[in-house]
Amino acid sequence: MKTRLISAAVAALIAVPLIYVGGFYFSFGVGLLAMLGYKELIDLRKSHQPLPKLMIFFGVVCLTLLIFQNFLSASTESGLSYQIVILCLIALLMPTVYFQDKYSTKDAFYLLGITLFLGLTCNLFILARNRGLGLFLYLIGIPILTDTAAFIFGKAFGKNKLCPKISPNKTWEGSFAGLFAGTIGGVVIYSLFVGKFAWQIILLTAILSTIGQIGDLFMSKIKRENEIKDFSNIMPGHGGILDRIDSFIFVCLTYFLVMLYL
Repeated sequence: MKTRLISAAVAALIAVPLIYVGGFYFSFGVGLLAMLGYKELIDLRKSHQPLPKLMIFFGVVCLTLLIFQNFLSASTESGLSYQIVILCLIALLMPTVYFQDKYSTKDAFYLLGITLFLGLTCNLFILARNRGLGLFLYLIGIPILTDTAAFIFGKAFGKNKLCPKISPNKTWEGSFAGLFAGTIGGVVIYSLFVGKFAWQIILLTAILSTIGQIGDLFMSKIKRENEIKDFSNIMPGHGGILDRIDSFIFVCLTYFLVMLYL
């Protein structure tokens, strides 16, 4: 427990100032976060067939372009231009012909998938912060409140397992407690820092809290399929970068998807 608290304190000392300041420093921090997450997903391949170092490097280049494309072009507000996606397709898929047995099509689609996944989500992290500190606090507050309440309430009162094969410690009782806390707390944060209260915000926040929990289970399934407990041990007591931002990734993706139709 002591190790876990120290790790959380160190992470907060780094993250809070970057979130508050925003701008270049926040974007740089997000970029570093993405690279660490990229390494964690690349390391999963070591137990199978290692990817060629040149292709890993190409993935880093594509990931960087995806994350920081807002600084390169203002052509799209969402920060994901067709030109960069096409470049990623060419750079990560076409070399399968050259590397042949060392770089299969399955490897290529894996590398492309994790690059687009991390590039898109981290680009949206930056976009959310650029739209305002209040919005970012709202989006990051939902998974934090949801996960915290689910853990505490589930540990104290949980009896019915939610997905025992994927995450044996999660319960339905904890999940509903997390949904309640994430929704109520998220609505309060929105009303204080983002905009005026509206009944639609309750529904939106409840959806984001639910999707965040599903995203958490999705990332847990990746770990179970690869027979690992955590993505890495970069944060002692907490695991890896992806262990900490799994819910936030899906909350952010869902928010901007919903915003496209409002």
